[in-house]
Amino acid sequence: MNYLVWLVPVALGMGLVGLAAFLWSMNNGQLEDLDGAAERVLLAHRSAVPASSPDVAHSTTPDQRPASDGRQRKERP
Repeated sequence: MNYLVWLVPVALGMGLVGLAAFLWSMNNGQLEDLDGAAERVLLAHRSAVPASSPDVAHSTTPDQRPASDGRQRKERP
């Protein structure tokens, strides 16, 4: 029973810290655009290499394209 004297205040303190962090994120706009970040992750690879780039031919497969550091990728067996 003596452990509850420490456990309950610690649990309440952690809950208050979590509530304070949540309220801070709400007031600072951290939860405004939840879908935008997910869409940017999915679409980021398309904007990294322009379609008119001479380094990447449209007829090549992903295994035949050069690696980002200039070395040729090994073909899969």
